[in-house]
Amino acid sequence: MSDLFDLFLKNAFELNLNWLLLVHFFLVTYFIAVIISVRRPVGVAFAWIFIVMTFPVMGISLYVLIGERPVGRTLTRKIKRMNREYTQITEQMCKEYAGDRAKLPLEARALSILAESKNGTPVVAGNKIELHTNSLTILQQFIDEINQAKESLHLEFYIWALGGDADRVGEAVIAASKRGVACQVLLDSLGSKDWFKSSWPNRFRNAGIQVTEALPIQIGRFQFRRADIRLHRKIFIIDGSVVWTGSMNLVDPRTFKHDSRVGEWVDAMVRIEGPVAAQFELTFSFDWSVDNLNITHFNDRSPPASPRQGGAIAQELASGPVYRDEILCQVMLSAIIDAREELTITTPYFGPDDGMLQALMASARRGVNVTLIVPKLNDSTLVAWSSKSFYQDLMTSGVKIAEFKGGLLHTKSLLIDQRIAIFGSVNFDQRSFRLNFEISLLVYDRNFCANLEKLVQSYLEQSDYVDPAVWARRPSWQRYLENAAHLTSPLL
Repeated sequence: MSDLFDLFLKNAFELNLNWLLLVHFFLVTYFIAVIISVRRPVGVAFAWIFIVMTFPVMGISLYVLIGERPVGRTLTRKIKRMNREYTQITEQMCKEYAGDRAKLPLEARALSILAESKNGTPVVAGNKIELHTNSLTILQQFIDEINQAKESLHLEFYIWALGGDADRVGEAVIAASKRGVACQVLLDSLGSKDWFKSSWPNRFRNAGIQVTEALPIQIGRFQFRRADIRLHRKIFIIDGSVVWTGSMNLVDPRTFKHDSRVGEWVDAMVRIEGPVAAQFELTFSFDWSVDNLNITHFNDRSPPASPRQGGAIAQELASGPVYRDEILCQVMLSAIIDAREELTITTPYFGPDDGMLQALMASARRGVNVTLIVPKLNDSTLVAWSSKSFYQDLMTSGVKIAEFKGGLLHTKSLLIDQRIAIFGSVNFDQRSFRLNFEISLLVYDRNFCANLEKLVQSYLEQSDYVDPAVWARRPSWQRYLENAAHLTSPLL
């Protein structure tokens, strides 16, 4: 009897194993077919196929969560509908400022046209643009601007962290609302999750402040909406005429992410006055309309007068999935190719696709002085290892790599020949280029570029250049980890 029972168990086990193998085969085959059915960068496709085949349970689960690009059918339809309405406003802007492009040097006009394409905003002259680099001073200036506001305050950030001077900003917004200033706050659901769990949302609403949670993560809806597409913009608008934008979230660097042991986060922001401010107001209005369920059509408020305040020519560049797909990537690629003498990139997270990597290498090989500045310590170990996997090819081509050791360098900038700057929320990785909702400012002004160059030089003074000869002798295990992390780079 015992032998018969053992035989029964053995046959049952083999039968179940065969069924499991069959189910595994069909599941893996199905998801590989799904991956192939959507035309995407080859590296991204192969990375997903590798993960699904090697770790089927984890790989399929990850693909369901973050493998596709949609933001959900309902939101996609709403964005497309509002984008048609938004088009009428941008077309009017382009007509109104058509003459300003003629003020640009010939070599900059093509880039401005590309940034304007697919329903973008035009290049405009007469702006005053100031570069600010001390985070605590910037937070105090935010408070001062809020205290002086007369009509409206619009805040759109990826992260509003709890504690320190970030809380003082919140108190100032409450006080402004109580004295009659119309306040709207739009924060990313994931980036500001701790803020949304705190008492601040209720305090804001009780004070008459409108608060909206962008791209909320809803359990059970992952199959309809990719969970890791985020609102990554940083925009602060005062009375519709003054704009702050850049890399800095609403965080106090003395308290933010200290457990990551990378030092204080190092950021930079620009303060803008002039006609380009209306473009940021337009983007905020669009985002606010998209993320509010009770708003069905995009009806932009009458844009406030933004008189010419200075001599800088500038252009806002908003990008994101569903609308303006790939424009940001094309602008960055074009800027790299257009560089003649010098190209400097600062970014906390470096993960280019093959096209961007080849463009950087080609620029260095044709004599452009290409410098990449990244933090020496990173809050993401996987990103750090993946970034290092690109070092060898870059340095072999002549690209200089500097590792900043004064904290986590979070400034995101691209400086071309000290004549054009791209400055904003965009990391030099595929997530920013293709997935997140991002905001940038293109500045065609040598004075601003000279100030940005000084900031870059201050970063370099606190950096160690990676020595190509020393790097080539790094241990084999390190190469292995870099290459393993590199396989995930299209997904980071």
